[in-house]
Order: sequence, then C-alpha cells, then structure tokens
Amino acid sequence: MTEKHALVRASAAKRRMQIVSATFSIAVMIASSANSLVAAEIKVVSANVFTGVLDRIALEFTRTSGHKVSIDYYTVTQVKTRIQSGEFADVTILSRPQIESLLEQKKVAANSAVDFARSGVGMAVRTGTPKPRIDTVEALKHTLLAAKSISHPDPARGGLSGTHLKRVFERLGITEEMQRKTKFPPPGQFTPALVASGEVEIGMTQPMEFYAEPRVQFVGWLPEELQNSVDFSFAAAIPVVAKEFQAAEAFIRFLVGPSASAMVRAKGMRPR
Repeated sequence: MTEKHALVRASAAKRRMQIVSATFSIAVMIASSANSLVAAEIKVVSANVFTGVLDRIALEFTRTSGHKVSIDYYTVTQVKTRIQSGEFADVTILSRPQIESLLEQKKVAANSAVDFARSGVGMAVRTGTPKPRIDTVEALKHTLLAAKSISHPDPARGGLSGTHLKRVFERLGITEEMQRKTKFPPPGQFTPALVASGEVEIGMTQPMEFYAEPRVQFVGWLPEELQNSVDFSFAAAIPVVAKEFQAAEAFIRFLVGPSASAMVRAKGMRPR
C-alpha cells in the first residue's frame, strides 16, 4: 500500500468516526428531548365545576401521554383574578366570556383557547324522595315556592351558578322568598353535600356537581329559557406564563378527544 493510499484510508476512517459520533450525539439529544417531554408536569387552574371529572381526565391523560397534571380549583372569578395577576399556570379552564376577557388582556396565548364543554343549571333532591316538576317556568316557580329549604352556590363568592340563579330568582319575582329559605354551602363544601345530608330539600347548581354525589338524584335541567348558553360554555387556554407549552397543548387536545368527551358527558355536561 502506498503512502498516499494509507492517508486516504485514514481520512475516510476519520470521517466515518465523525459521522458515527455526530449521529450518536443527535440520538442522545432526541432521546433527552423525548424524555424531557414525557416527564413534563403541567399545572391546571380550573373553575370548581370540573372538580372530580377533570381529575379523572388528568389520570387518563397521564396514563396515555406520560405527562403529569396537578389541578387547583377555584370559583370562576377567583380563577380569572389569579390569571390576571400573573399567577403561574400551564392551562386555565374558565367560562368562554372570561377566556375572551383574558385574551383581550393578553393574559393567555393567542389562538390557544379551545371550547370543550357546555353546561347549565339543574336541580337535585335527596335519593329516594319524589322528583318535583321543573319542566316549565311556571312549574319551576311553583316548586321553588313550595320548597321548605334550598341551597345553591353563594353569588357573593363569584361562582357562575350562584350568580346566574340570583338573576333567575329576580326574573321570577321570588328573590325575597328564596332568601328566607336558602342555605349556602360553607367554604370548601358544595351544594350536593347539603342535599345529601338532609339539611336542605332542594339543591341547584351545575349537574356535574350532583353526579359526583351518589346520595342525591338529578331532577333535571332548568327550562331552556332560564339557561345561559354563553356564560356556561367552557374553554381551556394557555396562560402566557406557561412553562410547559407543548404538554399544555397536548392536554387541551386530549380534552376535546373522544375519551375526555365521554367522561364529560357521563358527568352531566355536554361536550363540544
């Protein structure tokens, strides 16, 4: 072998080693990136109404994606205030009008908002007791006036259901009568618990809360003309302070997928 041939072979071998080394480095980077994505943990700040069902959705999302999810629940007003103040979250879930307000304030990322569920207000009574009529406005008014006690979320705390029911009572002209017989759930508790314990005869809030309490039975939705389809449309969006943007996008895609939609429907809401 000539000296020239030896140099050519040595140069070729060196290039092969460089290629192998570069390929290995790229593979390590890809693996590292994938592992980082799988290990991502996202923080979700959600309206109270999704307590229970969102936890189940998060567990299934973690099982299928590897991403971990932590969830904090507050009233709609409290969630909006926290996002406005810049509190860290990767995903926030609110009624659509509140999401639109945050978009205008540039507190959530443009084009990140996705509608995924619709709700409204319904009524429940303790399991085993007769279901009253609420299929018409007049039937609902009669049932409310005949009831000895009722419970619903306190509108003073900023909850969507309580605020809406305050307007419903005003429209029906029974605000004073309802005030005398209403018992609000204390902080940290929900209306279904008061119905289940027998403390009140009737509970009114979003159906999802009733489905989480086996000791109560859902009577039905309030008449359509007393619902608010705009305020009770819920969306998920990504705050501008999010740290795990890709994982947050994956979670929102999961929310509108068939698995999460089935869970939403089973808990008394209507998937988008």
